[in-house]
Amino acid sequence: MPTIIYEDENILAINKPAGLLVHATENSKSPTLADWIQKERPEIEGVGEDSLRPGIVHRLDKETSGVLLVAKNQKSFEFLKKQFQNREIKKTYLALVSVRGGSALGGKGKINTPIKRFTKIRDAETEYTIIKRYKDYTLLGVSPKTGRTHQIRIHLKSIGHPVVCDKLYTKKPDCPFGLKRHFLHASSIELTLPDGKRMRIDADMPEDLSLVLKSLR
Repeated sequence: MPTIIYEDENILAINKPAGLLVHATENSKSPTLADWIQKERPEIEGVGEDSLRPGIVHRLDKETSGVLLVAKNQKSFEFLKKQFQNREIKKTYLALVSVRGGSALGGKGKINTPIKRFTKIRDAETEYTIIKRYKDYTLLGVSPKTGRTHQIRIHLKSIGHPVVCDKLYTKKPDCPFGLKRHFLHASSIELTLPDGKRMRIDADMPEDLSLVLKSLR
């Protein structure tokens, strides 16, 4: 179940569990985060630009866990949307990657490979910092500067270090210690609140990912 990690009169910050869609799609009728929002905070219904995404300003992949922002009123929705468009919101993810192949990973780096989606090729930029090295894996802190679909997973795969257990972009995914989904967690988000205060919101790592790291030690 989702948990609320921050709330004021303008925004909600939710720690989304893996396996939960943010909103309904044509191919899925399973419960979504949008359904949960409408049940827990019915006053948010109608906020935003799409009735299927009440107050939701950005998204996370179904199997990605972590912090996600929801606007509680239209003024806050527009305020947050503008920050995303101007790249003033900093998102940081934790990603465990394989280091069995590919180029050597320095302490930090930047990936600028354009990403093609359908017929469009768009610029994309991702920065990463090494947090901890293991024998065959490395834990990264990753910050996408642009918001392309699957950007982190595509970029890390492009330098030969795919996200562990990524079953979409890896032909033979490496899923250590029984991991069932890709190791990608939206750990924090930094934003400016409508009152002008700059703050950082953190989402605890879920148990399935924590157990993998404990087993690697």
